[in-house]
Order: sequence, then C-alpha cells, then structure tokens
Amino acid sequence: MSIKHSELILNPDGSVYHLNLRPEHIANDIIFVGDQDRVDKITKHFDSIDFTTQKREFKTTTGSYKNKRFSVMSTGIGPDNIDIVMNELDALVNIDLNTRKPKENLTTLNIVRIGTSGSLQADIPVDSFVISSHGLDLNGMLHSYQIDEISNSDIENAFVKHTNWSDKKASPIIISNSKKLEDKLSSDKSFSGITATAGGFYGPQGRILRLALQDDDLNHKIDSFDFNNHRITNLEMETSAIYGLSKLLGHNACSINAIIANRTNGTFSENPGKVVADLIEYTLEKLIQ
Repeated sequence: MSIKHSELILNPDGSVYHLNLRPEHIANDIIFVGDQDRVDKITKHFDSIDFTTQKREFKTTTGSYKNKRFSVMSTGIGPDNIDIVMNELDALVNIDLNTRKPKENLTTLNIVRIGTSGSLQADIPVDSFVISSHGLDLNGMLHSYQIDEISNSDIENAFVKHTNWSDKKASPIIISNSKKLEDKLSSDKSFSGITATAGGFYGPQGRILRLALQDDDLNHKIDSFDFNNHRITNLEMETSAIYGLSKLLGHNACSINAIIANRTNGTFSENPGKVVADLIEYTLEKLIQ
C-alpha cells in the first residue's frame, strides 16, 4: 500500500518536505551538526562540492573529502528536529518517492554527529572529546515508536531507581551506538561514556533562572550514576534521538562531542571555536580510514 500524501509530504520538485532534498542529493556517509553555520566549517575542508541547499534550519552540503563522499547536515536543536531529519533521510533512501512504497532492498546510512557538550565528570576536562557509547533518552520523543527492541531494561531500571525518577515524566531509555563507527572514531585522545539527552536547555538540564525545578538534585543524581562501569559523561539535546531512530530504521550512528564546559567544576573553554575545529579535522580523518 502506498504511503498517503498527508504522511509523506513532498515539495513540488519531488524533494522531501523539510530537508528540501531528493535521493541523488545525499551520500551514504552523513555528518550531523546542530548549527547551520558549522556545515561550512566542515565542508571548507572538502576537495569538491556537488550540491548544497537550505530550508529553515536544515542546511545540507554534499561533496568529497579525500575521495570519500559525505553529506553534512545541520539538524537544529533538540530531539523533535532529529525526528524530522531521521525520518526524511530514511525516506530518501528506503522509500520509492514515485510509488510512495518502501523498497524491498534497504540502504543503511552511516551517521556521525559532531556536537558540543558540557561534561558532567570532573576528570573529563574542557577541550576534550567524548564519544557517546549510549544515548540516555530523558525527553520522551522515542516513546511515540515501538521501542522494546532497542531499549536496555537493566540499566534503565537502575537509573530510575538511582534518581528516584518521577513517574510523571517519560520513562528513560538507553540506546547503544554503532560499535563499527565508534571503533573508527576512538583513539587515546577520546573519552567514552553515556550521553544524556534532554528535551530542553534550561530546566531539563538543571539550569535555574526564575523557575524552580521539579528535582533540583537531578544533575547530581545523573553524574553519580554508575552501572557496570557505565557512567553518564555529558548532557545535550540530540544523541539519544539519533541513536534510537537509527536503530529502529536500520542505520549506523555515533556521536562525538567537543567538551566546551565542565558542569562539575564550572569551567568553560577559553577557545571553544578551536576545540570544535580540532574535532572536525579529527573526525574527517578518522572517517576516511
């Protein structure tokens, strides 16, 4: 049965609705960034550019770096945007946009997120890199899908107990990365740990301006959690959504973050732009190996 026009929306030129892309516009190896301005900071290293477009906060450039084809895409901020990006990317490779039917032979994309984040552990300093071994979903977006096959109940239950997690909030979900991509990105320069993904920047990440928090001790509970030597290293707003939807759709995903702040000791990088630039070059070189 064909997917209804109201469910898979296409633009008049046949491109998917939000991303403004057609299948020929994207590579199988994709780099996600949050900030649209960071797309050019990556693609300036490319040997050639084949295509670029932007609609809203979603900017995509496809080209080649040392004979390997990549697409670099800005997702904007938050798990809701990741829901749009992941579903439309998958539609580009795994749904025939003419017949509006899923393809029999599915394509697996390799997705690496280059992000910035704050460390929750005193021994992970600013200006370091953290690879997300898992995404800890604290925002609830993934509960719109059938997630039993991707969740890890033992560690989820331990986290709920450790934090005395409110039953008024969405249940936390733990999703692992693609070990294939993690192996490519790892080195003695990188740390590894669980990345918690919140649904907002202020209250959901424990920041207090004028509003009181539901649990003002939650950040301490998060950074003190340990399960079989798995600890939560950093907090941001996209990784668990990328991991969860990638697992469900059959894609590989791994997130690597430049640590520009340490929430434990209150420090901030003196040159965050350089840390991000170093991470970009590091990641590109790792991905062509």
